[in-house]
Amino acid sequence: MDVSFATPPDSWQAVFTSIALAANDGPLIFVLDEFPWLTQTDRSLEGVLQTAWDRVLEKLPVLMILIGSDVTMMQRLSTHDRPLFGRVREMIVDPLNLGEVAGAFPSWSAAETIDAYLTIGGYPRLVADLAASGKGPAAYVRQSLTDPVCPLLMIGRLVLGAEFPEPVAAAGILAAIGSNDSGHPRFSDISVDSDGSDAQARATATSRALKLLSGTKRLVEQEMPAWADTKSRLRRYRITDPYLRFWFRYVDDYAAIIERGRADLAIGHFERDWSSWRGHSVEPLVRQSLFRLGAKGPELKSIEQVLPWWTRDGQYEVDVVGVTTKATALLGTIKWRNNGGVTARDMADLATAAALIPHAGRAQLAAVCRQGNLPDGADLLFTAQDIVDAWR
Repeated sequence: MDVSFATPPDSWQAVFTSIALAANDGPLIFVLDEFPWLTQTDRSLEGVLQTAWDRVLEKLPVLMILIGSDVTMMQRLSTHDRPLFGRVREMIVDPLNLGEVAGAFPSWSAAETIDAYLTIGGYPRLVADLAASGKGPAAYVRQSLTDPVCPLLMIGRLVLGAEFPEPVAAAGILAAIGSNDSGHPRFSDISVDSDGSDAQARATATSRALKLLSGTKRLVEQEMPAWADTKSRLRRYRITDPYLRFWFRYVDDYAAIIERGRADLAIGHFERDWSSWRGHSVEPLVRQSLFRLGAKGPELKSIEQVLPWWTRDGQYEVDVVGVTTKATALLGTIKWRNNGGVTARDMADLATAAALIPHAGRAQLAAVCRQGNLPDGADLLFTAQDIVDAWR
């Protein structure tokens, strides 16, 4: 291999010829990273690779791995009108889930593990960086915010650079969703600037951006309240990945300030805001976890979906609504406080809202918290430990 590439190749044909020569000495693995970007840079690459594969490489002990962060663009490589049709096997490598992240920190409490997951998501590079720091999640964030080139700050830039190599309206919408105080803004809370000044033009541009983000890019998830009609306008949006939610909240607007030596401003924002923001960010993770727990115990076995619910005027909102085909089986409130769990007052508020939710006459009431005891008015209690255990 060293001899084959002693002279830098001047074309893709030369690259694949060198690979063929090196494979004559034994099996090899060849990796092309950011393959979609490479194909955009050189439109001939797919055709050259097809020819080299069909004529030579397919018959040799070569494992060729094509990597791309844009799932949709990678899937297009295997469509029938593309040169590599019938020659590639797709494999989506998902981020680490909460249980896998917990495995990297076996001595941590469940609450600390969830804090870490809400900060770094499932990015292996960040998991390794946090583990190497020897610090807890909050201390790791404070340390990272002093270093403009640390992984916690840079990976977000790299991800967005790969997804949006050129400025597009969708990137602005993504930032607007990520920085919104609620963590899940409604359509009216976000907007795209357009050439037209009228509201209809802005709404159309925003809709197109959201379609790209939630469909092609898979960076945004759309939420609708339980039992809502599919045509309902009661929609809200959130960033799918927990790390990117964190990044937009605490890094994006502060990156330039950190580079100018004022990390204290970024750290101050984190310290003032984190406890409250964490309560928003943990909600989708809790809902996913409760759905998974249905396979582990009888209390949630019948539940087919776990969704939020809210009224149009925002006066009432329920964090957890577990539904079956015909009924609301579970209603829950999430209170992710540093100290103390769900109170009897919280449960009374949940019971009041329960009267407004369809098919909830026999629903069990659940309290979800970092730690605590079963409060008055609750049928079920789920703590941080239960949330982590759902993923083991």
